[in-house]
Amino acid sequence: MDLSLLKKILFLDFLFFYFCVLRAQKCPSPGAMPVALWRAGLLLCFLSFCAGLEEECVLGVLGRPVILPCLYPKLLSFVNFTIEWRRGDEVVLRSVWELNKKVEELSVNSATISSDAAMTGNFSLEMPTVDLQEYKMNYSLFIISEEDHKAALCTACLMLAASFSSPLLQREEAAHGGETAFLCHSTGGFPEPAVHWLINHTEEPPEGSVRTQAASLPDSHLYNITSHLMVNISKDSIVSCTIENLPMNETMTSTSYGTQGSPVAGRASEAMWIFSTALSAVVGVMVVAGVAYQIHLDRISKRKKKEFQASTRGYKRRYPNTEESEAITTQSMETDV
Repeated sequence: MDLSLLKKILFLDFLFFYFCVLRAQKCPSPGAMPVALWRAGLLLCFLSFCAGLEEECVLGVLGRPVILPCLYPKLLSFVNFTIEWRRGDEVVLRSVWELNKKVEELSVNSATISSDAAMTGNFSLEMPTVDLQEYKMNYSLFIISEEDHKAALCTACLMLAASFSSPLLQREEAAHGGETAFLCHSTGGFPEPAVHWLINHTEEPPEGSVRTQAASLPDSHLYNITSHLMVNISKDSIVSCTIENLPMNETMTSTSYGTQGSPVAGRASEAMWIFSTALSAVVGVMVVAGVAYQIHLDRISKRKKKEFQASTRGYKRRYPNTEESEAITTQSMETDV
């Protein structure tokens, strides 16, 4: 029986028993009212239990493979049969089995089932990719036996989602103490996300200060989300924008730290300044030391050069005719030869 029809019947029964409870208050019988209350409470619990029987949808990420589960071991006793996976009234996959072997398979968008499904009872539908046309669609598996008997074996709901980009937060400071404008933008996700603003990590913006727009892209049906915040705050206030995609269980936040900057960024900047100052000092000391050492080497070189020149002049003064006599001796030796 359809679950929604069952709920309607139970609701009518609940109304009937509730009417009985009201009548029991006027009933002189001392045991009528407790019995009616017990029945009404039991029915209410049963109705709540049935509400929890809502089928859970399989989450498919846009552009990625997805599997719709279906385990039906009773088909292990069948020899020749045909199964169909349907999306509404459309046949997505039709598979013919003979002697527990798949002999034919026709599918849409490359959907398939395991080749040993008849041996394992796992007739889960595998789709290599999904698109937004299949959002919140019900898929059902039917069997067509030799007696042309059709019965729904499994039903699965497919819900789609896609991740948004990291939010881009822009800040426009107000002039002369007016309101400050913030713009938070994120693209390419599904379904439409929730947008949250916080001021100084804890305060929510005043009512009416936030305006959010979601635009559906015509080609892909994905969403671009843009949220505006206009608020009168100080320049040092910290403002954050959060994009929450509930089906994907994703939460992405972007933060504007005002004129003082991020505490982490401030500490990092201070550490970088100290490091650069120390490095400049070390480099300066090394340069001064190098220049001083080079000057010292130049002085030593000049002193040695002067000493060498002085020693050479003294040698010439002591033996002025030595070079001339050596030249004459050499010439005479050549003549004798």
